[in-house]
Amino acid sequence: MTGTAKNVRRNKIRRSGDQIAVSIVGYTLIGLFALICLLPFYLIVIASFTPENDMIRNGYPIVPMSFSTEAYALCLKNPLAVVRAYGVTAGVTVVGTFCAVFLATMTGYALSRRDFPWRNGFAFFFFFTTLFNGGLVPWFMLCIRYLNFKNHIYALILPLMFSVWNMIIAKSFIAGIPEAIVESAKLEGANDFIIYTRLIIPLSKPLLATLALFSALSYWNDWYNCMLFITDDRMFNLQYYLQSMLGSAEAMRRVAEKSGMDLPSVPLEGMKMAMTVIATGPIILLYPFLQRYFVKGLTIGAVKG
Repeated sequence: MTGTAKNVRRNKIRRSGDQIAVSIVGYTLIGLFALICLLPFYLIVIASFTPENDMIRNGYPIVPMSFSTEAYALCLKNPLAVVRAYGVTAGVTVVGTFCAVFLATMTGYALSRRDFPWRNGFAFFFFFTTLFNGGLVPWFMLCIRYLNFKNHIYALILPLMFSVWNMIIAKSFIAGIPEAIVESAKLEGANDFIIYTRLIIPLSKPLLATLALFSALSYWNDWYNCMLFITDDRMFNLQYYLQSMLGSAEAMRRVAEKSGMDLPSVPLEGMKMAMTVIATGPIILLYPFLQRYFVKGLTIGAVKG
């Protein structure tokens, strides 16, 4: 018995030592991978504060040798326009994300119900749209002539409101919820909308966080719909406003080079980096609050169903 106890204790010590070694190696590798992922954004931030001549001469510095805020001064030269563009982007992101999550989860709930007789037909219809579409020109004519998207705020919301990919994730996740919950609610006299709002939604927090992050990123980074449908500069979202500013600076420099005019040097590379920081900063701060729900919701939605 004594020898057996010693062997058991020795095995436990060896096992605990192996676990510690595996944990050290694992955390070290994960830490290195995290640093590699953060390195590009770090370089962007450093480059945004680097003078244009130093960046052209030495490339993107890891350790800043000099400091300049000229790029930010140019990007924020009209602060009211930047604040207005921020407001448009934030409003569109909030409203669009809410509507997109609502549509994706409600559609996913309907298609996950086995007692819905037409669910296979609707599922095929949604999947078909991911493979074939009418093309850009017919879609543009539909939006301009019949839906009146020209210079309307809903032109920035409606095109991204429904995502088939988000709907598939929602359908797969909701299909993993036990049917006994829905059946018991029906026995109590609850209709489908009450089941959806009071049972399915509270049980789908990881799903809601995942879809909210996907939709918020899509709305926040969108500039294409603004380019197509918005000509009023008071309705420009942040991404398109910054892009148009950078395009104007590049056009001025090209005209000056061809005509031989002497214009003040514009830090185009620094402006690109500063615009990236200005545009991505707020949305990056959203991710830590949704991280624990995001990973869980994505993995469950990908495996279930």
